[in-house]
Amino acid sequence: MILRCASCQATYPTDTGAWCCECGGVFELEGAPAFSPRQIRSDVPTLWRYQAMLPVTEIVSLGEGFTPFVPLHISNLPVLCKLEFLAPTGSFKDRGAAVLVSALRMMGVTEVVEDSSGNAAASLAAYCARAGIHARIFVPAHASPAKLAQIAVYGADVVPVEGPRENAALAAQEAAATDYYASHNYSPFFVQGTKTFAYEVWEHLGGRTPGNVILPLGNGSLLLGAYSGFMDLHAGGLIDRVPRLFGVQSRACAPFYEAYQRGLENAPPVSPGETIAEGIRIARPSRGRQVLHAVRSTDGGIVAVNDDEIREARATLAQMGLFVEPTSATAVAAVHKLENVITPDEITILALTGSGLKSPA
Repeated sequence: MILRCASCQATYPTDTGAWCCECGGVFELEGAPAFSPRQIRSDVPTLWRYQAMLPVTEIVSLGEGFTPFVPLHISNLPVLCKLEFLAPTGSFKDRGAAVLVSALRMMGVTEVVEDSSGNAAASLAAYCARAGIHARIFVPAHASPAKLAQIAVYGADVVPVEGPRENAALAAQEAAATDYYASHNYSPFFVQGTKTFAYEVWEHLGGRTPGNVILPLGNGSLLLGAYSGFMDLHAGGLIDRVPRLFGVQSRACAPFYEAYQRGLENAPPVSPGETIAEGIRIARPSRGRQVLHAVRSTDGGIVAVNDDEIREARATLAQMGLFVEPTSATAVAAVHKLENVITPDEITILALTGSGLKSPA
């Protein structure tokens, strides 16, 4: 396996200390194992049932993955909600962190830095604690107090950074001069973990593919993971098509939505406004080209919703017994905007990505 720059095609070894190419491009993992249904560990009720299809031989696990589905009707459309918020640290980020930290331990890494608005940092901190790796996390000073407390309780050093979300990223990248940058936005190992979302959907549906998958979109690690996973299944001849992927952004900070509407190949940076969906308030996404390609190549789309729509969607879910954070509720809010695109006879998956206990107000 090697790392290949998505921009200039330069190659690097998988254990490089570099977090991006010299040209500034992001890395993609090349040569990962192919999907093989015969190698699924049916006796393992976690994402590690797919260990043979993942690029790590050592496992750092807290029991992540294999999250359940709950059928609901949203806006008169039947949907299957995949409860990613039931992960060990309360968000889907555990999928990526489990594989990333497993790779870090294989490389012998003992010190890491990361930046995050909350969920990714909490997840990385937990898995680093499990692996005996020291983590230093740069966070926006305005991030949810509940999330900051969760990061700290795992023993990570929390470094608040004033200003917009991007300032925390810059601070972490400066610190990466001496410590490994375990970035959920830049590491291709993280996406290798999130692709198990697609494998589980395929298994749950008895080897079928859904018509649509709707999920919150910030930097795009879950959307790209889903795309990668479904592409693996398609390459193996296990599904005849890849489902339409729909990413959902907050209208206050929607670089992908703007790029999609304008027909751009990349997502230009935007000036972020305030939104209750803090988990997707990403003004400068690192994998813009890849996300837009995934959406367009599946005939999907990108939807933007406002805070009032998010609040209403969150309340609707709560009245059905599901308590999610505002970022997760964007997927539900998007269903109302896709009524003329999605039909009731299609299987539609909604990713509910983060627990309401992260942002209880």
